[in-house]
Amino acid sequence: MSSESRPVPRRESPWGVTGENHPEPKAHRCNDRVEDVIQACFEGNPFKTVPGPFKLFWQCMRSKPGEEPTEPFTYLDLDPPKREAKPE
Repeated sequence: MSSESRPVPRRESPWGVTGENHPEPKAHRCNDRVEDVIQACFEGNPFKTVPGPFKLFWQCMRSKPGEEPTEPFTYLDLDPPKREAKPE
């Protein structure tokens, strides 16, 4: 998968968790896959739209980092994930 990650939206907190000592959160490597599953829930009959994206999400969760499925997203308008070349 690409090492570039989209920024994770943050909310301001009454406790003020901002500053140098608090690193920015990173999205999980399968975050876009679960977003695709959620979108599938709202696209017609969920019994027909959810199984495909869910299968890819499950493959992503069970895979090792860097070995995620590279099939395109079903409902999201994002570029399909790419695998990085492994250094030899």
